[in-house]
Amino acid sequence: MRREPGLEELGAFLKARRAQLSSGTAGLPDDATPRRVPGLRREEVARLTAISTDYYTRLEQGRVQASEAVLDVLARVLRLDGDQREYLLTLAGKSAPPAAGRSARQEVQPQMRHLLDDLTLTAGFVIGHNTDLLAWNTMAAALVMDFGRVPEEERNYVRLVFTEPAIRVLYRDWEAMARLAVSHLRMDSRRNPRDPRLTALVEELSTLDPQFRLWWTSHDVAARAGGTRLLRHPVVGDLALERSTFTCAEDPEQQLVVWTAKPGSRTHDALLSLASTIEAAPEAVHGAA
Repeated sequence: MRREPGLEELGAFLKARRAQLSSGTAGLPDDATPRRVPGLRREEVARLTAISTDYYTRLEQGRVQASEAVLDVLARVLRLDGDQREYLLTLAGKSAPPAAGRSARQEVQPQMRHLLDDLTLTAGFVIGHNTDLLAWNTMAAALVMDFGRVPEEERNYVRLVFTEPAIRVLYRDWEAMARLAVSHLRMDSRRNPRDPRLTALVEELSTLDPQFRLWWTSHDVAARAGGTRLLRHPVVGDLALERSTFTCAEDPEQQLVVWTAKPGSRTHDALLSLASTIEAAPEAVHGAA
């Protein structure tokens, strides 16, 4: 029986979530029986979901489809959050992906490029599918790195997080941010789990970095959202920047990510100082645009 790629990914996701849930968290009594593997047993998930163990086993093996009703119960039993539930439903074909999977690299939308150029004190990036870095502005290059020196096919946010030594030093909480970046990539992968560019990226980073390999196989997912980015900049020192994300109406797979600081804060003053010292460097500003 030929297995559908989405169902294989769904089965792997269910298995990963099951392994991270204890019997106590799931509301089951502790029977004191030694467990060969961490987390719930398949039969326990099946019992809590009111389905047969055989049927649940075949779900994890990617051999059967599941109804949305069963998936909803599984989401509750496995304590999935909103992002994880969306990922589950999309893999099962019960929720349409934001856009059809594509293997070609995107081009930044003109209006996103114009908006980036208008931001002077705010670092801005345009992120495409599979976390490709499509464009950035002067402040982003000054805060992070000269993205223009990176070959276009390697301008991928997750790839840079794991392969650029300067970025490992820049993030004060690199491990937390790197793990979150992997969760974003896993979430993006629901659009097309067999995208050849995604497959090549995952294979490359899994070979290069054992932490990436571990976090990718954990199947953690997260949508891009707000939060604080803690940097240690070589020129202006420690910064605490607020991250916001905006989706492009013309191409929902493109998102504008901006880093801002509250006026009057130490970080805001540091950005003013940095902006005053930035020299014109068009090749670093426009890069992929």
